Amino acid sequence: MAAVLAFARDVADLDSGLVWMVLFFIALETLAPRRGVRVSTASRVRALAFWSVYNVAILLLFNLMWPFWSSLGVKPLLPNLIPPGVPRAVGVVVGCLASAYVGDFVYYWCHRIQHRYFWRFHAIHHAVREMSGVATYHHFSEEIFKFFLYMIPLTLLTRDPFAIPVFGFFLGLQGNYLHSPTSLNFGPLGRYLIDNRFHRIHHSIEERHFDKNFGVFTTLWDSVFGTAYFPARDEWPDTGVADFPEPASVREFLFAPFTYRKDVTAAATDSLAADRA
Repeated sequence: MAAVLAFARDVADLDSGLVWMVLFFIALETLAPRRGVRVSTASRVRALAFWSVYNVAILLLFNLMWPFWSSLGVKPLLPNLIPPGVPRAVGVVVGCLASAYVGDFVYYWCHRIQHRYFWRFHAIHHAVREMSGVATYHHFSEEIFKFFLYMIPLTLLTRDPFAIPVFGFFLGLQGNYLHSPTSLNFGPLGRYLIDNRFHRIHHSIEERHFDKNFGVFTTLWDSVFGTAYFPARDEWPDTGVADFPEPASVREFLFAPFTYRKDVTAAATDSLAADRA
């Protein structure tokens, strides 16, 4: 009974954070919208419903998988990335950034593997046509892939940057911001840190943008491995997946990866083309 109550509290905490996230991005996208871009209420409500289901699923998966891995007592190769002999305040900043760069290196390759081998699951995230700070959901099954492709490799290297107090919160917020159609961006810093313009290219429906911009924190790894595409000042492509319709209900959200068939795509492609016209 105690375990059930603890689980319910965890779900409630996640859902509470979800509400604040929704309110924050609705305010941001209303007060500082990108010109000519509109996010419908229906899109946000649908995303909220998917997030509510996702929160329960990922907590169940986390509670099943993480205790086993943590019980092994594996020590990271680089547990402390703070340089010796530097002032504490400087060391904290450097350590957080170093952890974020290492974490993004692991995520970069996890993300590329998702595209290459687990696309039917990752496509749920890319199918969103009205991208926003709220409509950033993934299919819950992706947490399984991320556990093996991101969490385990990262914990062998160093500390998870998302687990760092305060800093982890802002990294999580950035993950939502990357999808937001707000006019606020990083300006010249966008050459080094990923903003919504850079990540928009990753979700683009245009073929020239395919398999570009896999990072979520820094542009470094995309630049190093040849997948970086820096958008022009006013480059803001449409998003979606031609052969993978955006889920319209919780049922479709849950089962779309398992019913996806590439040979049944003509109607979805025609629909998307009509929407773009």
